[in-house]
Amino acid sequence: MKRRTFIRNAGAAGVALAAPLPFSGRLFAGGLPADPTDLSATELSAAIHGKQVSCLEVMQAYLARIHTYNPVYNALVSLAADDVLLRQAREADAALARGEYWGWMHGMPHAIKDLQPVMGLPYTLGSPMFKDRVAVADGPIAEKIRAQGAIFIGKTNTPEFGLGSQSYNPVFGATGSAYNPELTAGGSSGGAACGLGTHMLPAADGGDMMGSLRNPGAFNNVIGFRPSTHVVEEDGSLSDRLLSTSGPMGRNTRDTIQLLQTLARTPEFGGLEPLGLKGIKIGWMGDLNHYLAMEAGILELCMANLAAVAEAGSLVEPVQPGLLPSDLWESWTTLRHHGRIDMLEYYEVPANRALLKPELVWEIEQGLGLTEQDVARAQTIRSEWYTELDRLFGRYDFLVLPSAQVFPYPKEIHWPKQIDGRAMDTYHRWMEVVVPGSLGGIPVLNVPVGFDARGRPMGMQILGKLGDDRKVLSFGLAYEQVTDHLSRRPKMIAAGE
Repeated sequence: MKRRTFIRNAGAAGVALAAPLPFSGRLFAGGLPADPTDLSATELSAAIHGKQVSCLEVMQAYLARIHTYNPVYNALVSLAADDVLLRQAREADAALARGEYWGWMHGMPHAIKDLQPVMGLPYTLGSPMFKDRVAVADGPIAEKIRAQGAIFIGKTNTPEFGLGSQSYNPVFGATGSAYNPELTAGGSSGGAACGLGTHMLPAADGGDMMGSLRNPGAFNNVIGFRPSTHVVEEDGSLSDRLLSTSGPMGRNTRDTIQLLQTLARTPEFGGLEPLGLKGIKIGWMGDLNHYLAMEAGILELCMANLAAVAEAGSLVEPVQPGLLPSDLWESWTTLRHHGRIDMLEYYEVPANRALLKPELVWEIEQGLGLTEQDVARAQTIRSEWYTELDRLFGRYDFLVLPSAQVFPYPKEIHWPKQIDGRAMDTYHRWMEVVVPGSLGGIPVLNVPVGFDARGRPMGMQILGKLGDDRKVLSFGLAYEQVTDHLSRRPKMIAAGE
């Protein structure tokens, strides 16, 4: 078999990568792509396991791509040294030669979101207070991913403390969308989503409180899945729903499911197949009866894709929840701001407070102003929302909303001050569309809906009943069979262009 070289000359990027090793074994039907970064995560895993491509070749290809494009997109931060990563890749190949297989991510490069610790790598939270901190141990997410054989190449960028759906911070700067690096990648998992969209990562982890897996998924034309909050989080349960959770992202739904298998407390997501769409009932909530400000074109893209689902046999009809959206917002912001009291240790030290982003200071102060009665009312509304969701899911298999209220906007703007002429009164009001899913603690999948005339990507949220994560993901697999948005790749801009 002829020797295959999967990387381009990276000399212009200032790196010297070792010569690739030959690969062996049977090729996929039709052969492997010329560049292993074009393989999906599950395809790459199979190719490594079958020794169709070496871990060293894979690492070389990803490093070449990262050095070429990451200076423009800024998805990855705190990158490990090339020689260290290439050595680890060779060790992964040697293990395979000995018959050792570490897991489905054996020898695959991975970068953890910079809100999670990885032993030996910087752990900054995007905050200048921690810009020099290095993690001394893996956190729970890193432990699970390392146990599957991944090689940690660095971290993915995030907003300061993960706050805000725009991935900028004073330590590393802003991350651009895979489809236009001048626009934001969203957040807080913006670096992860951009890394996937630009093929600088095969898979990515993230977290979601207020759309942090869904919004960047939409802004980078990739999949983002917020699980039911008991699926991944050790302190989550069916009776005590958390406001936030870690979760997976992928270039497609199959990859997303594969990573969820790794992150989940119990491996219950194997063997999923596309859901039969005939007879499925979908409730389209749109802009909540004009309550939500929405940039022109978003609703139309979502409805066009729901039409494709309907053509496959699903019943799609408009529906509105029985609770006032303004009550959901009141409950959400009260509970969110109340949770910021946990960050008082930063606020109470004047030197540290001066380093905090103004929006965080504002949130802490909002939390300090809450009364017990405020919190009790918020919890009451949330309980009423649980009941309303049960009623809605008694009628519908899924509820659907757009994943964002605006298309990706210039990354120099911290957050949109207005949408369609309507002022946004808080720094997170522009992402109110994600609150129904977050407040419910339910599974929500971002799926792509295509692009506007300016080439800006968008997505929509598929909401499922609490605990119906498998069903939501099976819908994602079926949705990819009736749409083709994931096949549209960005036109990449190299450093120096």
